[in-house]
Amino acid sequence: MRLTKYAHSCLRLEHDGGVLVVDPGVFSDAAGALDGADAVLVTHEHPDHVDVAALTRALERRAVPVHGPASLAGVLGDAAEALVVVTPGESFTAAGVPVRAYGGQHAVIHPDIPVIPNLGYLFADTVYHPGDALVAPDDVRVDTLFAPIHAPWSKFSEVLDFIRAVAPRRAYALHDGLLNANGFGVLDRQYTAMSGTDYRRLEPGTRIDA
Repeated sequence: MRLTKYAHSCLRLEHDGGVLVVDPGVFSDAAGALDGADAVLVTHEHPDHVDVAALTRALERRAVPVHGPASLAGVLGDAAEALVVVTPGESFTAAGVPVRAYGGQHAVIHPDIPVIPNLGYLFADTVYHPGDALVAPDDVRVDTLFAPIHAPWSKFSEVLDFIRAVAPRRAYALHDGLLNANGFGVLDRQYTAMSGTDYRRLEPGTRIDA
């Protein structure tokens, strides 16, 4: 697979001519990521993970399935017609890529804020995107982890323990759209020194092979 890291939490996967896009949110170039997509996966309903306007425009140009939790229907509007509901533990194929769903709930932001559904996605048993939760697959050795390094719901120690629990060959920064250069400097240094794996942060638009 060829992976392109867009800003914040958005990934584009290309495999055998198929294009799969994960979490095209408002902090990323959602329109660019969605161009030519054969399928879309959304981890949960927050706008930094799904830019509804950009997704709707993309679906008007080309109808493709949008996989995600049932709760997405409440925010997708007309685009909800494309929703293919995914449940935790389910295996399916999207744009020719085998996918397994993990987790089921978003991490707690605050007890006063309701917890919403969230799914992590494992692609071809090698690449894992957890969305906004720190659920480690316990039935497969993940090769490439995209780790949410910064969020209102997380702290460094929790993310570090998550990376160590997954124990991937390599880890890349995800969910970093709220950071500035100071934050990148601090967190990149800490995760590189302490994660126990080959940790890196990719600039938006960077492509890697998996």
